[in-house]
Amino acid sequence: MSPFHIMLVDDEESILKSLERLLRATPCTYNGEVFPLRLETFTSAKAALERMRHTPFDLFLSDYRMPEMTGVDFLKATLEIQPDAARLILSGYADLNSVISAINDAHIYRFLSKPWNDYELVSAIGQALGYRRLLVENKHLADRVRFEKGKITAEELERRRLEDLEPGITQVNWGEDGSVILDDLDES
Repeated sequence: MSPFHIMLVDDEESILKSLERLLRATPCTYNGEVFPLRLETFTSAKAALERMRHTPFDLFLSDYRMPEMTGVDFLKATLEIQPDAARLILSGYADLNSVISAINDAHIYRFLSKPWNDYELVSAIGQALGYRRLLVENKHLADRVRFEKGKITAEELERRRLEDLEPGITQVNWGEDGSVILDDLDES
């Protein structure tokens, strides 16, 4: 089994190092199955967003309060680009409105508090990965049935498969003159 790709985002480097140490030392399991993990850490939500535009992730774990954007705003952006990924928020700040916003707007799987309980955090990640895997399998099976019933074309089935492998690969940026723009130089 290939490792599950996880993105950790927190503006505090020490938090990221603690999370990384914990997740490298503690097996992440669900239903008796061990999930190997591949971790990437970011102190900048904007840099994390740029990375996830080109690289598929299975799970995003974000701090709630960050200087560039809130964790809810970050996870809402991940929802648009990688809707099948699991999303969790880790925060020392929690009020009912922020929890509701995270669940409703960013479709988070769990809201975890800082300081975290190691067992609870690792368990939540394992549960989220197990749940995500089931959702993705169901989506693929449903697409296969849609194809067999003639509701989607072979091209659409392949487009969806490619998007799962490489987010954004099927999107084309057209210039005003009808040309294809390969790199948007105006982004900063």
